Amino acid sequence: MFTKYLVTAVIACSMFFTVQAAQNQFGETVNPDDVIKVSTVLATLDSYVDKQIVIKGIVTNVCSKRGCWMTVQSDQRFQELFVKVRDGEMVFPMSARGKDALVKGKLTSHPLSLEQSKSYLADEAKKQGKAFAPESVTAAVNFYQLTPSGVTILD
Repeated sequence: MFTKYLVTAVIACSMFFTVQAAQNQFGETVNPDDVIKVSTVLATLDSYVDKQIVIKGIVTNVCSKRGCWMTVQSDQRFQELFVKVRDGEMVFPMSARGKDALVKGKLTSHPLSLEQSKSYLADEAKKQGKAFAPESVTAAVNFYQLTPSGVTILD
């Protein structure tokens, strides 16, 4: 009788942990051997545009409405990379904040208008606690994001 309950408990636990593990993997499997430092990508963005890359970093923020985006911290201070999927394609959990993530995807470049550039750079300066003068921005910039094909949130 005890053995029957023990077997049932073991099966239930293994099902629970299988479900838990599945919740931490989104899309394709990510190979940790292919990781490129986020700081390396950010230092030479144009050389990675339209290429598949794998990064690793701490998840600093997650979309609280749909889980459709997250930011991954660089190995360098005040740097992060924006990771975005189409709504519903992958849903990143709020519990991913503060955890390491492996992200495999394609880096894309999105040209901003001059006004959008000023707003974006003002937000970046605010995050870093730096002063910002909008009139100092005289040329539009590009916004870069990683569109993932696979994400693994590490526990």
